[in-house]
Amino acid sequence: MAIKQLELLSPAKNLECGIAAINCGADAVYIGSPKYGARAAAGNSISDIEKLVIYAHKYWAKVYVTLNTIIYDEELDDVKQLINKLYESGVDALIFQDMSLLQMDIPPIPLFASTQTHNYEIERIKLLDASGVRRIILARELSLEQISKIHKNVDAELEFFVHGALCVSMSGQCYMSAAMLGRSANRGECAQPCRLKYNLIDSDNKIIIKDKHLLSLHDFNLSAYLNDLILAGISSFKIEGRLKDIGYVKNITAYYRNKIDGIIESNSSLSKSSTGKSEIHFTPDPEKSFNRGFTDYFINGKGLDLASLDTPKSLGQYLGKVSKINNIFFTVETDKNIVNGDGLCFFDDDSTLTGMNVSCVESNNVFTDKPVNLKIGAKIYRNYDHTFENELKKESIRKIKVTVKIDESENGVLISATDEDGISVDINETVEKVAAVNKKMAFENILKQFSKSGDTIFKVENVTVNIKKPIFIPLKLLNQFRRNFLLKLENRRIEKHIIEKRKSRKSIPQSVQSKLDYKTNITNILSNEFYANLGAIEIEDGFELQTNNTDKILMNCKYCIKDELGLCNPDNSSRFKEPFYLVNNNKKYRLIFDCDKCEMKLILS
Repeated sequence: MAIKQLELLSPAKNLECGIAAINCGADAVYIGSPKYGARAAAGNSISDIEKLVIYAHKYWAKVYVTLNTIIYDEELDDVKQLINKLYESGVDALIFQDMSLLQMDIPPIPLFASTQTHNYEIERIKLLDASGVRRIILARELSLEQISKIHKNVDAELEFFVHGALCVSMSGQCYMSAAMLGRSANRGECAQPCRLKYNLIDSDNKIIIKDKHLLSLHDFNLSAYLNDLILAGISSFKIEGRLKDIGYVKNITAYYRNKIDGIIESNSSLSKSSTGKSEIHFTPDPEKSFNRGFTDYFINGKGLDLASLDTPKSLGQYLGKVSKINNIFFTVETDKNIVNGDGLCFFDDDSTLTGMNVSCVESNNVFTDKPVNLKIGAKIYRNYDHTFENELKKESIRKIKVTVKIDESENGVLISATDEDGISVDINETVEKVAAVNKKMAFENILKQFSKSGDTIFKVENVTVNIKKPIFIPLKLLNQFRRNFLLKLENRRIEKHIIEKRKSRKSIPQSVQSKLDYKTNITNILSNEFYANLGAIEIEDGFELQTNNTDKILMNCKYCIKDELGLCNPDNSSRFKEPFYLVNNNKKYRLIFDCDKCEMKLILS
């Protein structure tokens, strides 16, 4: 039976976050390149990326680098040089958006198609598969049924986000930030206008709903669907969050590591794609890290309660309701332990999220750092768990099991070490064979010193000493011998790490439309050439190259405001006249509803 390897893929804002993710169980991490990543604020030096590669490869974990912005003509040479440097640093793959990479003469590094390449329609995905893309990162809007169908039609690996923030627009086809503020999401500079407050009005300027975060979605959480995703064909499970802090990365990585390991343990046809066991000092809990409430989005085909209408901020863990209010404290009915230093929040009468810090707790009586306008029955959330955050600060480690055997050799001792993956090293150490005065102590010293592993990546599980007449070996030499064979084993593991090559192209039919608009995101001569070779004749420049965005679709959303607010029901919607508009700071956006597809488009009016 073929063993299917599963990959837990975690975000890395920087080197520190990447190492923490690996220590907490990530099979792979993705990190921003110095430039041209879809999170401009999360770029990293080649030097730091190389350090992360070396660390990851010890565990046979992988490092993927994001190079997933659109690219302009004048940047093509720079991008090519950067790819050469990344290849030399040993990264395992590049995550890309711009089709120019498929036309470039670059090293045979595997290419992964970012969600920014709009991987929703099966024909689009088949085209990428035929173009030599090793892995396709699917759109978050897909259902299990759609994913399964895609899996049956392509050879490429399939990756899917399972946790983190959601873009309200189809990935790669959001131009709202560029239109509003000149900051393009496709250039890594999204200003997140989807998290702002809007009024929803009808064509008669009648207010339907006022001052709500109508485009701000809950966060993704598919932890209950991991086995379903495996059955549908997903092999890489991705956590969003290259701008998240190290505590978030540790907590969410460890949580999904436990979930995936539980599935693997019950199915002999599955395995994880890296090695080593993590040792952590906290109990993972997604509610205790930043979240806007959770949704499973469209994984079942129809999404319910998708938006965080009242706030784009993190609520955290629900504690309970206020049962008593005093001049200096309030009482919360909760079974959770509240401590000094916790951060709490609640919604006031205006539905504004209000925060406070706990200064003292007596039973469930909470004293805060400032007066708060609370009412009986108010729901209290904890968005900063002081105890949990302190636990997260403790270093997590990851260890690979090793067995050691010591035999007598002609000139001293022969040390053999084998790790849990079957990687072995032998090392001959020369030592003067002086018979030990205390044979028992000599034997125990060898056993004791060789059972240690210190701050290495290894954990020595078993030591066998096959020396009939124990010899005296100074403690200093024993320690040196141990360091020698563990270092040699570590280097051998790095040598054994396999870096795959890019897939070769298949015969690609000329299957693209003859006319391509700005949503294809073509901003350079090479991406233009890619589509022209596939039969495109009339190719419109990408949005970022145009000066007039009147009547252009800025967002194409599977999420629908009418559906979210219950306005699809004629009894509710008949009071209002379409088209509807979103209004913010005197800017007005027209909404187009495609009820057959249950989709929504947003256009600058």
